[in-house]
Amino acid sequence: MKLTKRFCMIGAAAALSISTAVMAVPTFINILTGGTSGVYYPIGVALSQLYSNGIEGSKTSVQATKASVENLNLLQAGRGELALALGDSVSAAWEGDTEAGFKAPLKKLRVIAATYPNFIQIVANKDAGIKSLEDLKGKRISVGAPKSGTELNARAIFAAAGLSYDDMGKVEFLPYAESVELIKNRQLDATLQSSGLGMAAIRDLAATMDINFVAIPEAVVAKINNPAYQVGVITANTYEGQTEDVSTVAIQNLLVSHSKVSDDVAYQMTKLMFDNLERLGNAHSAAKDISLDKATKNLPIPMHPGAERYYKEVNAL
Repeated sequence: MKLTKRFCMIGAAAALSISTAVMAVPTFINILTGGTSGVYYPIGVALSQLYSNGIEGSKTSVQATKASVENLNLLQAGRGELALALGDSVSAAWEGDTEAGFKAPLKKLRVIAATYPNFIQIVANKDAGIKSLEDLKGKRISVGAPKSGTELNARAIFAAAGLSYDDMGKVEFLPYAESVELIKNRQLDATLQSSGLGMAAIRDLAATMDINFVAIPEAVVAKINNPAYQVGVITANTYEGQTEDVSTVAIQNLLVSHSKVSDDVAYQMTKLMFDNLERLGNAHSAAKDISLDKATKNLPIPMHPGAERYYKEVNAL
């Protein structure tokens, strides 16, 4: 009898141990960003810190990537829970645009929020004499990683301006930091980058050498004929030596998750972000443009139900 009771107690303890282990399974949140010298990365780090402290049982990580296109493919494959991506890339992913780098429609994607705009920033070594898009002919330029969101932007803008890669003297497919280093070393004349304003790589370049910012006229933006591409301005004094406004293209960034992320986790990720906008703005000035007013506007794919629950709570939907 005593032996039977002892076995029962052991069994109960084992069951409790197993139950506790199941309950203690952590919630993994891998945040997909971009290059470490861009804007996505510091915002991703700030979000990771918020979620690590604010979501019980969470284990967060931040992954540097080639940004939009890679991020969206990784989300579809379940290799991340949250990512930043350009709005036009998200549309292309949903449709399965093979030219944009998506082999099939990515139907697991779900939006958490529209965030802040990216601005196309074309910068050139002043000595190269590049003052307009036309002046890029015959020059050496970097346009971002192959089939990245930045590179898709470059193709669209050049086509609207009547240019192609064949018009350039040399085209490199490199991310922010590498492009800037080659310009410093006089191995490139210019780079086109899609990012929030005040990005570290361009600040570094502007502090190192004299540069020109190449304008993208409103007429060129209109010819792109894509609602994701809006007229934007790089305001004067965003960078050292940039004393005038520069007309350009603005493209909204989206915070994206996928359908396998639970509604509760998506809700908490959304709420924590909007409860801590000041902290995100401190991580990078571009994040100061994130607001509830814009978060649910003009979304190209379905919203995550967890995020939708939050927006209804705060009357933003």
